[in-house]
Amino acid sequence: MTVRVIDVKAAEDRRDVIHRAVQALAEGQIVAFPTETVYGVAVSALNGSAIDRLMEAKGRPKNQPFALAIRSKDELEDYVPQATPLMKRLATRCWPGPVTLVLPCDDPRSVVQSLPPSVLPSVSPSGFVGLRIPSHDLIQEAMRLLPGPLALTSANRSGQPDAVRGAEVTEALGDALGLVLDCGKCRYAQPSTVVRVVGNKVEILRSGVVSEKVLKRLSSYCVVFVCTGNTCRSPMAEVLMQKHAAERFGCKIEELDGRGFIVASAGLAAFPGGRAAPEAIKVMGDRGLDLSEHASQPLSDRLVEHADLILTMTSSHRDAIVAQWPGAAEYTHNLCLDGFDVADPIGHPEVVYQQCADQIEAEVVARVRAIDLDQLPATS
Repeated sequence: MTVRVIDVKAAEDRRDVIHRAVQALAEGQIVAFPTETVYGVAVSALNGSAIDRLMEAKGRPKNQPFALAIRSKDELEDYVPQATPLMKRLATRCWPGPVTLVLPCDDPRSVVQSLPPSVLPSVSPSGFVGLRIPSHDLIQEAMRLLPGPLALTSANRSGQPDAVRGAEVTEALGDALGLVLDCGKCRYAQPSTVVRVVGNKVEILRSGVVSEKVLKRLSSYCVVFVCTGNTCRSPMAEVLMQKHAAERFGCKIEELDGRGFIVASAGLAAFPGGRAAPEAIKVMGDRGLDLSEHASQPLSDRLVEHADLILTMTSSHRDAIVAQWPGAAEYTHNLCLDGFDVADPIGHPEVVYQQCADQIEAEVVARVRAIDLDQLPATS
C-alpha cells in the first residue's frame, strides 16, 4: 500500500486534514504527526492489532513500551489516580510540551488498566506508563475527536535517527504507514525529555529538549505572595519567607532553589519593574534582608498556574484572584491564618512598616512550619 502524504501547509481545509487523520486512526492505520520535538507515529491505544503493526513497523523490542498521548493535563488523575503533588506540578508546568512523564499506573482505577489486555504489554509492561501531550495543534485536534489515547512513538526505525521532516518519515517507515501529515521541519528537532517520577523523586530517563536544570526548577514547590502594587507588603513577605524557609531546611537563602523551593511575589495592579518602597527596603535591611534589587511584577496567568500556594495580604486580594482564576481557589489563601488583613503601609511612616513587617513575619513563620516537606522534590 502506498503511503498517503498530505502537505498540511498547502492544504485548503485544515479541518479536512484532521478528519482524514481521525478516520485513518479509527481504521487501525498508522498515522505520522508532526510534533514540536520530532515526528511521531501513532495508533489508537484501543486497537491491539494496530499496536502490533506499529511494533512491527518500528522494529521495536517488546520491552520498550510506547508512550500514551492524552488530551489534557486534567486527565492526569484518570491515568494516575495516586498522583503525588510533584506529579501534578510537573503535568501542569510541562504539558502541553516536550516532556514525557513516566508514572505509576498500577492502581486498578487507572484508565490504563481498562485498555485491552493485548495492549497493556506494549504501553505498561511494568506498572508504569509514559504520558505526553505534544504541543502541536494537529495531534491535539485529532485527539479531541477520538474516544481514547494514542500510542505514540518517534517516526523512525528503532535505533535510527529521529525524523524531523515529513520526507524523512516516509523514507524511514514507508509503506507501513497509512498517512503522513507533513508540516515541515519540527520546531525543536530533538526528542522530548523522558522523566520518571516516583513519589517526590525525579529521574531523567532520556535527555531531550528540557534540560536537567530547567526540569529541576519546574519540579520546585512555588509560593507566591500577592498584594496590590508589589512594592512593600508582598516583597517583604517574599524575603521573610525565604529567610525562615532556609532556616527550616538548614540551608542558605541562595540555596533554596536547589532544595526545590521557590518564593516569588506579585501585585494585582503592579507596574513592571518598579522598585520596593524605601521604607520597606530600610525595614528589611534592619533584619538582614535585601530588597534593593526587587522589581515589581503584575500577577500573571503563568504565575497563577505555576504556583503551589498563593498567599494574599487581604481577603479582597484573594477574591479578585479567584474571580479571575477560579481554578486557583483551592490553593489561594489569606496570609493571616486568623483571616485578618495585612493593611497597606504605603504613605505611612517607617514605624508603620515595622509593624506591618512584624505581622507578616509572624504569619510567615506559621506558614513555613506548616509546609509539608513531602511536597518538595527529593534532593540528591
